[in-house]
Amino acid sequence: MLERGFTSREIAAKIGCKSHTTILNEQNERTIIRRLMTSKCSTAVQLKNSLQANEKIKVCTETICRALRRNGLKTRVKCKKPLLSKKYREQHLKFAKRFKDWTVSDWSKVVWSDESKFQIFGSDRHQYCWKKDGESLKDAHVKPTVKFGGRSVFILEEDFIETLRYYKLSVGDIIFQQDNDLKHTTTLTKKWFEDNGIEVLPWPPQLPDLNPIEHLWNDIDCQIRALNVEIKGKDALWEYVSKIWNETLLETCTKLIETIPERIQDVINAKGGYTQW
Repeated sequence: MLERGFTSREIAAKIGCKSHTTILNEQNERTIIRRLMTSKCSTAVQLKNSLQANEKIKVCTETICRALRRNGLKTRVKCKKPLLSKKYREQHLKFAKRFKDWTVSDWSKVVWSDESKFQIFGSDRHQYCWKKDGESLKDAHVKPTVKFGGRSVFILEEDFIETLRYYKLSVGDIIFQQDNDLKHTTTLTKKWFEDNGIEVLPWPPQLPDLNPIEHLWNDIDCQIRALNVEIKGKDALWEYVSKIWNETLLETCTKLIETIPERIQDVINAKGGYTQW
């Protein structure tokens, strides 16, 4: 019968044997897809346990995986994004609506700043999710992150005025962007910007999706990992980071700036939540 194309399950049914594999019907599959889409479950194991607890259906994890794949879902590594509270989402949406009419020319006046963490040893463990191709980013697709210390190199904005002079810019030519980290919003810091006549963009907290430098950091990190070399100490790590950063093409930066209006619209569409960026 196998040679005639019958499956093991069909053969078992014909000869009166019980199949040990539970078949999921269309309703069962709709149930697991709904629980996945509503973030009630995020993994095949959770879906399996949910079916057993609520519908008294016992299936193996692979059966769940096959059902998800039949419905166009694929496993993806979760994106690492800052943890977004309801308050942050509201602030992001308000900011995006305020600057939705800014052009690429407007955004080209912004001097961007950011910090990043590069690890010398070890790596962050990947977490996985199920996602359809082209599906918008949801909370279930994100690995929330928070800022913390550690054995790392942090890239901070230094000698700001000297940098402007190097590029032959005056404070009247630019608008400075910085995140709302506490060290950036102290009274002393605000006073320094005011005293030097520097306009600061009213950037909301936890909004890396709009900052083009985030993508440069990611590229640098990928290039360092691709070197497959042992990096001994912070000084050596800094040398690699500086070298790759200085080799970044101006064209690359320009193309990132040109995406800002699209990013703004995506934040509005996501109602201040996570975006593809």
